[in-house]
Amino acid sequence: MSGTPKTIQIFLPTGEPRGLRIAELTTSIVRVFEIPRSQLADFLAMPEAQQVGVYYLVGDGETDGQPRLYIGQTGGLGSRLTQHNSKLDFWNRALVVVSLTNSLTQTHAGFLEWLSIQEAGQVGRYRRENGNTGSRPYTPAPLEADCREIFAITRTLVATLGFPLFEALRTLTPTKERLIYQCTASGTSATGEYTADGFIVLQGSKARLKLVDSVVGTALDRSRQKLIDDGVLVEQEGMLRFTRDYAFGSPSMAAAIVTARTANGWITWVGPDGRTLDDVERRSLADPAIE
Repeated sequence: MSGTPKTIQIFLPTGEPRGLRIAELTTSIVRVFEIPRSQLADFLAMPEAQQVGVYYLVGDGETDGQPRLYIGQTGGLGSRLTQHNSKLDFWNRALVVVSLTNSLTQTHAGFLEWLSIQEAGQVGRYRRENGNTGSRPYTPAPLEADCREIFAITRTLVATLGFPLFEALRTLTPTKERLIYQCTASGTSATGEYTADGFIVLQGSKARLKLVDSVVGTALDRSRQKLIDDGVLVEQEGMLRFTRDYAFGSPSMAAAIVTARTANGWITWVGPDGRTLDDVERRSLADPAIE
């Protein structure tokens, strides 16, 4: 789907730009509902709430700024979302994928759920709340081809609505010349990039293994442990190595994870010319004479 011109229609049933929104490609039967949690009742009153579908629950990050994501599928969207509304706290918006012709089956939904989990895990933009990655369901080849086309359209629609669930981290990197920053504080060896999506620590970066005593048991400790549990950080030769590019909500959170202590990322991350991230990205904007 990427790379080809397309026309997307976004309908506002309530007239509110950040209220319930419905997106679709003008040439496709795939429709995506963006549902604020506070307006779930409005969706439940719609006929689509009785359909088979795939859904994504999204919420803000608790401590590290990384948004959270739960992926699911169901034969009855209304009842399943009602259950999640009463039992899951983290989410504030639901993205629901249905067919205009009500032609999705449970087989479609099962494969789309599995594929969504795989793709979201590879991209790593969102912290997945699913307990496991699941197993690939048996899907006949013709139906799998349909599912992959549906997923490609879904990927475009949810990104257009402002949720790049399946977009590569560095897709939205500004077009200016790429600048890689380094962090060598506390014996670390990490590289990163400041982008429109936050500060990305690059694959292969090495972080300090042991936390300083002052942050043991804090939110930083829990965030690092979550990255270890998720396989983003693995122990190697007395360090923690990043197994993939990983986006943090701020340069300071990225620096804190790398150095295992509180840190000011604006001065910890240094460019190849010796200037700090602060010098390049903030002071140069405040004073155009600084180059």
